[in-house]
This record gives sequence, C-alpha cells and structure tokens, in this order.
Amino acid sequence: MKKVVLIPDSFKGTLSSARICEIIGGKVAEHFPDCRVVSIPVADGGEGSVDCFLTALGGEKVKLTVKNPYFEDMEGFYGLIDGGETAVVEMAACAGLPLVEGRKDPCKTTTYGVGELILAAAARGAKKIIVGLGGSATNDGGCGAAAAVGVKFYNNKGEAFVPTGGTAHEIARIDMSGRDKRLERVEIVAMCDIDNPMYGPAGASCVFGPQKGAGPEMVRFLDKGIRHLAEIIKRDLEQDLAFMPGSGAAGAMGAGMAAFFGARLQMGIETVLDAVHFADAIAGADLIFTGEGRMDRQSLRGKAVIGVARRAKLQNVPVIVIAGGADDGIDPAYGMGVTAVFSINRLPEDFSISRSKSAENLARTADNLLRLIKAAEEMKG
Repeated sequence: MKKVVLIPDSFKGTLSSARICEIIGGKVAEHFPDCRVVSIPVADGGEGSVDCFLTALGGEKVKLTVKNPYFEDMEGFYGLIDGGETAVVEMAACAGLPLVEGRKDPCKTTTYGVGELILAAAARGAKKIIVGLGGSATNDGGCGAAAAVGVKFYNNKGEAFVPTGGTAHEIARIDMSGRDKRLERVEIVAMCDIDNPMYGPAGASCVFGPQKGAGPEMVRFLDKGIRHLAEIIKRDLEQDLAFMPGSGAAGAMGAGMAAFFGARLQMGIETVLDAVHFADAIAGADLIFTGEGRMDRQSLRGKAVIGVARRAKLQNVPVIVIAGGADDGIDPAYGMGVTAVFSINRLPEDFSISRSKSAENLARTADNLLRLIKAAEEMKG
C-alpha cells in the first residue's frame, strides 16, 4: 500500500478520533513503513470539534473572554482554518454541560457566549463559520447567541431582555434590525446530526432536557417556551421552523441558527468532508479506514461511516469500518460504499469491562487486518 486515509469518528466515552488515528496509523507504519498516512479525525459538533479540525487541517486556536452558561466571564475559543478564511466554533466551548456540573438548570443557562464567538470570528475576517451544535447545557432556542450579535427581544412591557429557557415564553416581539452587519457577508453552517423538531414529544426539551437537569415539570415548562418561540419566529421573521429536521438540536439552537443567523443545517460528517476537501484527500488512496463506537441502523442515516463511504464509492476507494461493536441490520451499508466491517471486541464481554480495553483491542484488530492485507499483497507480487 502506498497511501491510506484514516477518518474515524470517536468511540464515545473511550477513544477520541485523534487517538484512533494514532493507533491505526502506528500499525500501518509498522507493516507498511513506506505508506503515506493521511489522518482526518472526525468532529461531530460537540466538545473537541475545534481541535479535530485543527488537527486535520492545521490552523490557529483563538482565545478570548466570553460569557459562560450563567453569563459569567470565561475563556472561550474558536479555530481558524483555511488561512483564516473559515472559522470553527463549538458551542460546547462556552455553553457545554461540563461547564455547569453541580448546578444544571436549563431555565437559566444561555448561549450568549456562542454568539460572542461567532461575532468575534466574523470580525476577524472569516468568510465562513462552522458552528458545532452538541453537548449544550442550554434550552434557549439560540436567543442568547442572537442577543450577543444585536438581535433584540422585547416583552409585553416593551422592555428588551435576553431570553433563557425559563423566559422564552415572555418574548412578545423580535427585532432583527440591530443584528451586526458583519454577519451579512459570512456563510454560516451549523453541524447537526439529529433530526428532532423544536418542541413536542420528540423536541428539544422533552428529549434532551433531562440530561441538562430538567425534571418532568420543568421539561413541560421549557417545551411551552420553545413552542412560543417558534410561533413568534413564524410571525415576526416569517420562518416556520417548528418541525424542520434538526431545529431541536442543542436546546433548539438549530432553529436559532437558522432564524437569527441564516445558517444552513448540515450533517456533521458532510461538513467535515467539505472542509477537508475529501475528494482531493483520498485521491490515489489504496484504502480508507473509518469507524465509530457502535455501528447500527442509526449509522445508516448518514453519520460518519456512511458519509465517508458514499463519497469514497464515487472514486472506487475501498472502505474498511472498524467499530467498537456492530449490530444486526447494517447490511445495507455494503451497498453504500462500505467494503467490510470489523468489531474490535475479542470476547463476549459487557461494555463496562471491554471499554477499558478499547485501545488494546483496536490496536490488535488493526494489526490483524494489516497482516492480512500484507499477506495478500505478498501473494500477488
């Protein structure tokens, strides 16, 4: 083999995508020392997304003071890639769940800092901004981020305020006229891998509210607030986003990105593949390794593995999937560009036991695969 591309998603809770690239890349170098290895760790929009893009493409991490989920000052960051033409913002950097450990309250938390990061990137001259929606502690429909860039929200008394999940029901009017003009020249893409609507049983509050600290009563209250926000957006901004796929992502931040920032919601892997110029990256490759923690029917809906396979198929590059586990029902993947799927688990063990062996099991699986490929090449030539 002369060239191999590594583009895995993370194995959630066990191995980062960068670590997976490191392990498989090491085994490739061991068996094929002259092989060129191209590593593209996949970002899903949550914590670590900026670092994934910077690892894959190089660039600069820009640090600045922004508001945390409770309107307190903190050090946030965004990434600049493509020579500063593109910025990457992960909302988890200033609105993520780890920032509210011990005081979770989606009625009070805000995305204000995310708006500050977006505006800072625009002011820096970025022509495109990728915003990762994932791992949020918020349920404000992106109102906080919108307020940070000049969008005004008024209550029934005509008073301007910054809505949170707990006060979204108080919004009487939205005024977009003060939104920072610098955003008009920026293309904004929101990475979103879920298709939940804004409200209802499958909406932002009901599905994701509990992990952010909401009990049953608070979930119902938050859901009513997001429903109200959807109605005001429809009336004032003439955008019906309530059931747009992904509008419920990250506490309905998906809807907020579309409504207040004019963002296009796109699957995370598609955003990554576009950013890394995937067609060029795999040109001349003998093989692609991808994978995820668990490959199942959900994987077939366009997540990392299938996103990679579909594009690789266009260039006839074989794709090997190495996963933490593989469920039944994934056979359609073989018609989508996947060549073969391998699970790293060597024994029938519970995940609570096998998770501590993930790095070792991955290394052994990659080693065995590469031994087989090497033996096949030696037989041919």
